[in-house]
Amino acid sequence: MPNLVRCLLESAQRHPERPALRLGTATVTYAGLDESSARVAALLRSLGVTPGDRVALMLPNVPEFVTLYYGILRAGGVVVPMNPLLKEREARYHLEDSGAALLFVRHDGAAEAVRGAAAAGTRVVGVEPAAFAALLDGHEPLSEPVAAEDDAVAVILYTSGTTGRPKGAALTHGGLAHNAEVSATSVQQLTCEDVILGCLPLFHTFGQTCAMNAAVHSGAALTLLPRFAAGAVLDAIAGDRVTVFAGVPTMYGALLHDPAAPGADVSSLRLCVSGGASLPVELLHDFERTFGCVILEGYGLSETSPVVTFNHPDRPRRAGSVGTPIRDVEVRLLGEDGMAVPPGAVGELVVRGPNLMQGYWRRPEETREAVPDGWLRTGDLARQDEDGSYSIVDRKKDLIIRGGYNVYPREIEELLHEHPDVVQAAVLGVPDERLGEEVVAAVVLRPGATTGAADLRTYVKQRLAPYKYPRHVWLLDALPLGPTGKILKRAITAPRP
Repeated sequence: MPNLVRCLLESAQRHPERPALRLGTATVTYAGLDESSARVAALLRSLGVTPGDRVALMLPNVPEFVTLYYGILRAGGVVVPMNPLLKEREARYHLEDSGAALLFVRHDGAAEAVRGAAAAGTRVVGVEPAAFAALLDGHEPLSEPVAAEDDAVAVILYTSGTTGRPKGAALTHGGLAHNAEVSATSVQQLTCEDVILGCLPLFHTFGQTCAMNAAVHSGAALTLLPRFAAGAVLDAIAGDRVTVFAGVPTMYGALLHDPAAPGADVSSLRLCVSGGASLPVELLHDFERTFGCVILEGYGLSETSPVVTFNHPDRPRRAGSVGTPIRDVEVRLLGEDGMAVPPGAVGELVVRGPNLMQGYWRRPEETREAVPDGWLRTGDLARQDEDGSYSIVDRKKDLIIRGGYNVYPREIEELLHEHPDVVQAAVLGVPDERLGEEVVAAVVLRPGATTGAADLRTYVKQRLAPYKYPRHVWLLDALPLGPTGKILKRAITAPRP
């Protein structure tokens, strides 16, 4: 029995008429979600999808995402979630690298995806709600899911390091099921009476596990918002009596500063969860004073399904820390020499547990580098505090987190280098009060080039997702180099955008 699908089957059996999904005034019950996902499995079989085939989803937070996600798993397929904001070249890369047989896209935002799929040779299925429902009605439900072992790949989630193109973290049925169960029980303590607000993107591991899969595991309702807007969130909390909100720090800042915040009805909220980036302590305290609801912060990565540590609700919370490891997960801190560092010292955080990815999709060498001995090297620097909780100190890697989205400098640098006038490029993250970090770029042009900084900004903006392009580009005569000719980013002083 597929582990993740089992969560849905059991909740549908226990709570068939309870709401599983809400979007505006529309509601899907657990019985309805169970049946529609079974029809998706039958549709996929009719389209030639066999166990192990990859099927991509490029959809916002709509009921069809959830239906397709579980339907793909029922059919024995592997889900490849993709950001709907990706441009043609990005979509093509994800599809080609994963070898996706099909791509499901939203009808009203499919142009870039369709062009990328055509270049990759991937078949596209449009998802317009009424037509898609009619399409599913034409297939008898595939009631018996395809069996899957715990270590079978369920989802390929694309992430990047600083040394190459995006890599697919191959997450397993067992790892995702374990993380969903722990998130639902010991972390959020969910019951079927809870209502979770799903405004975190479901194509991202945070929203996928801590909102969608945790809700389905518990039989809770998931209120979907296709796009985050502070006013819409406050309205949804009041209208649907939301009890649990999960978000990234920039979302909490937006809610706190929304004009409607002082009079908003958030009396139903019992818990808020933060992740994706460090939550400023001042923001945490201001939010809790304004909304009267505690925020619990945690830490995780795409490669760990994602939750690693958390400020557990039944233990004393330490503001500014990411808590302690979740059940069955081990954490250590290693120094540059690979040896454990003493308490209070800073070391690289490494992780071992059932939530760990199988590896990077079709990248054995990079998998061995990331997990050389069963422990994942996260690239994040942390310190263990006196009470046993962990605090993230800095990032060893060059990852930029802009508004909760991961931005990888190498991807942007490679694109800048494709411009005929660019000789050198370095992409950096600079502090930003609203977004956490902002993307900027330092560029050296060829002698005599007439390209301007604004031209380069537009060049990247047209080719990458909106959250990735540098808001500020400045031109230099040269970039600082080390002895081996490597650009020394730490020696670059970036002007504030």
